[in-house]
Amino acid sequence: MEDLTLLTDMYQLMMASAYFKAGLHEKEAVFHLFFRKRPFHGGFAIAAGLESVVQFLEGFKYHPSDLEYLAGLNDQEGNPYFDDEFLKWLETFQFACDVDAMEEGTPVFPHEPLVRVKGPLAQAQLMESPLLNLINFPTLIATKAARIRLAAEDDQVLEFGLRRAQGIDGALTASRSAYIGGCDATSNVLAGKRFGIPVKGTHAHSWVMVFEDEEEAFKTYAKAQPGSTVFLVDTYDTIEGVKKAIEVGDWLRKEGRKFLGVRLDSGDLAYLSIEARRLMDEKGFHDAKIVASNELDETIIADLKRQGAQITVWGVGTNLVTSANQPALDGVYKLSALKEGDGYRDTLKLSEQLGKLSNPGILQVRRFEKGGQYLADMIWDEKAFDESVSAKIVDPLDPTQEREIPSDWVGKDLLKPIFKSGKKVYDLPDLKTIKARTELELKKLHSGTKRFMNPHKYVVGMESGFLTRKLDLVRKLRRKSRS
Repeated sequence: MEDLTLLTDMYQLMMASAYFKAGLHEKEAVFHLFFRKRPFHGGFAIAAGLESVVQFLEGFKYHPSDLEYLAGLNDQEGNPYFDDEFLKWLETFQFACDVDAMEEGTPVFPHEPLVRVKGPLAQAQLMESPLLNLINFPTLIATKAARIRLAAEDDQVLEFGLRRAQGIDGALTASRSAYIGGCDATSNVLAGKRFGIPVKGTHAHSWVMVFEDEEEAFKTYAKAQPGSTVFLVDTYDTIEGVKKAIEVGDWLRKEGRKFLGVRLDSGDLAYLSIEARRLMDEKGFHDAKIVASNELDETIIADLKRQGAQITVWGVGTNLVTSANQPALDGVYKLSALKEGDGYRDTLKLSEQLGKLSNPGILQVRRFEKGGQYLADMIWDEKAFDESVSAKIVDPLDPTQEREIPSDWVGKDLLKPIFKSGKKVYDLPDLKTIKARTELELKKLHSGTKRFMNPHKYVVGMESGFLTRKLDLVRKLRRKSRS
């Protein structure tokens, strides 16, 4: 990854400088990255972006050009924002934090930490903006792709979003994240090269418009690309286009070649696909596929399937790579503990809304399963939880909702060590392994949690003793703020 050390918000550097001047920059702190609301009003999200985080942190170093730029920044009084001593500290900066994170492809839920950073306060603070940038968007797109994959069931899903993506990085990140979420291939050739994602493509309307006759266009294309004979049939009249594609299919069959199918890009996709299927079947092209594009998303795909559409390959572009119906994940990065002597002092952000209270402590997430199905998650504090006590989880938004964790439920902790004292201790898996993890993990979620409308709420609770301690801290801070 290129030098991205200055990929941050100005206020992060201003706070780091202030910590340095106050002598607090080496004080050990703990931060957590999490989101508060379920994306797309769905039942789950899919964690993504960790590989970019690892690459960013491995290259985290202030170069001479970075320091020269920072030295030239002045405040409103014309004075440098950053003095020579702070810039010297940045020059000799060595990343020394512990970083724990959920692996890519893991289902995650609101308020669960996707990333935990523990280390010198100024360093951990400087991680806020880049980590949010590198986690929020990939997680959003991987989640969207997982929903599309669920809607498409066993059909092939192609990511076709390059032309509508938000810039070069937006396109590449979206292609990678969409593959993690469940897409089978991409049209983005650079993403294919970089990430090893299969690439697919047909042809555009312009190809057909170059020729006087559609049949001539299809036949010429078949001669040039005999192993990619999917024809775009809606340039003029879709049904007539299908008939001409079938005529070229007959020619291909005589030539010992295979007619692979047609692509529909406009109109009534349910009706047109049913008619196309009938026409192709009548001519014996039972294996020829029907590809559909045209502003698709998970709800449209699910609806087309309910209507009996005969589409077997879905090309999804704009609504996937831009996450059109939700442009951002509401990820946040909050301070939760500070080292004081031999222990830690809990920190917490207050809010009038119970759901916006942050969590104190050094958090971990334990996921319980039985019989191959995930049943509940417990958020707990690694520095305080007594393993000998039978676990009870409580809904933090409704403390009257409690659940004992049965002894036959098997638990696993989701935050994995990625860096220890600034050194990478995690081997990044290849992208196919991550994609396979997403598929396997989603199978372990109850079908109701994967519904698009009014999904079943997966149980996420806080360990009961931890919640009690949190609420005691909330009361203490409220009394203090009003005194």
